[in-house]
Amino acid sequence: MGRPFRLGDEDRPDYASALDEVIASPEIQRLLERSGVPGDRLRVRGLAAVAWVAHAADAEYRRYTALRRHTRGGSREAGASPLSGPGDQERPGAGVLAVLGVLTPVLAAVAAATFLVLGYGLRLAEALPALADTLVGVGWLSLGVAAATALVSVAALYRTAVKQAAADAAPAVPDASLSPALGRAREVWLGALRDRGIRPFLLQELAGTAAPAPDAGDGSRFSPPAFAGPGFSGPGFEGSARTAPRPPAPGRP
Repeated sequence: MGRPFRLGDEDRPDYASALDEVIASPEIQRLLERSGVPGDRLRVRGLAAVAWVAHAADAEYRRYTALRRHTRGGSREAGASPLSGPGDQERPGAGVLAVLGVLTPVLAAVAAATFLVLGYGLRLAEALPALADTLVGVGWLSLGVAAATALVSVAALYRTAVKQAAADAAPAVPDASLSPALGRAREVWLGALRDRGIRPFLLQELAGTAAPAPDAGDGSRFSPPAFAGPGFSGPGFEGSARTAPRPPAPGRP
C-alpha cells in the first residue's frame, strides 16, 4: 500500500467517515456477504491501516492542508488572537495573578478576624491597652484590604468572562466549511482517498480472507485406507505385513 503516511488528528474523523461510506457501498456489501467477513472487522482493519491507506491520496491531502494553513493564518492575522494555542499561549504570570487574586481576600479576612478577636479580647480583659489598640487597628486595616481585593478579584473575573463569551460568540477565524476553495480541496482529497486508497485496500482484504476451494490434488487431504486392498487383513497394526499364502501352481502336489 506504500510507505507509512502521517495523517493529522483533526482529519482522522473524515477518514473514518470515508471508510464507512466505502464499506456501505453495494460492491463491498456483496463481497462481505459472499466471504462471510463481519463488517466491523473490516472497519477495524481499515482504521488500523490508516498510515498506508492515506498515502494513496498524498498529493491531494498536501494541497488541502496547505490551503487550510494559508486560510487560517491569514484570518488569524486579521482578527483577534485566541486565548490559547500554539504560539498564542497566555502570559506566564497570568496563573500566579489569578491565584493571588483568590487567596489575598481570604488571607486578609482571616488575619482581620484574628487581630480583631485578640485586640477586643485584650480590651475586655483590660490588659495591655497599647497592644490591644494596635491589634484592633491592624484588624480593621486587614478587613479593608480584604474587601478591596475581593472587589478587584470579582471585577477581574467578570472582565475575563465577558471576553471569553465575546470570543466564543464571534469567532475571529472563519470555519473551514465557509471557504469554497477549502471545501472543494477537501472533497477532492476525500474522493481520491475513497477511490485510490480505501476501496483497493478493502478489496485486497476481502480477497485475502476468502476461503480457498478444496483441491482434489492437495496432499494435505486425508485419504481413507483401502479396506478392499489385497494386503489388508484387519484393523491391527501388522495387518499389512501379513500376506495370504499363495495357492500352489497347477500340476504340483
